[in-house]
Amino acid sequence: MARGLLMDPQDQKVALRRSARDARRALSATTRAAATAAIRERLADLAELTPSAVVLVYAAGATEVDVEATASDLRARGVTTLYPRVRGEDLDLVAVSDPSELIVGHRDILEPAGRSDDPATVDAVLIPGVAFDLRGGRLGQGGGHYDRLLPRIGDAVRIGIAFCCQIVPAVPRLDHDVAVDIVVTERSVQRITDLGRA
Repeated sequence: MARGLLMDPQDQKVALRRSARDARRALSATTRAAATAAIRERLADLAELTPSAVVLVYAAGATEVDVEATASDLRARGVTTLYPRVRGEDLDLVAVSDPSELIVGHRDILEPAGRSDDPATVDAVLIPGVAFDLRGGRLGQGGGHYDRLLPRIGDAVRIGIAFCCQIVPAVPRLDHDVAVDIVVTERSVQRITDLGRA
């Protein structure tokens, strides 16, 4: 049997993180900007992001899909936007009405500074990731923050946000890994039919 077939799932994740990050870093500024604009348009058409919704967004790391323009669009439509804040191994959620309220936090990513909100109020979550597959598998940074948060959110729609170069045939899954319901890239909106949600 080939050596690669025997690779431990955790080792597979490490290798996949490396290759997906390299692919994301290789995007030119022009390609990244065009892809981000296309993702914004696709998100604007999602029925799940209604004006009465509470949506968890995120402040992007250096090479992640930047969803701040989408967050601004949502707020303009009356959507309440929450941002995550790292607290040890967990994420707190804080309502933010203006991105100027964000401060530099964990891993130099912008975070909110206000009072925590109840995760149970969230209707939809925009989730960054290093890689996704089209069966709902998501590979994060490796800290497990979203995998611990998402079960606390309940039935909120989980929307993975990625560039096409981050879509892989299969993300190795362990028992604690939480799947997404929808994967949005610059080219498509993929609704997951076999969720395998945790």
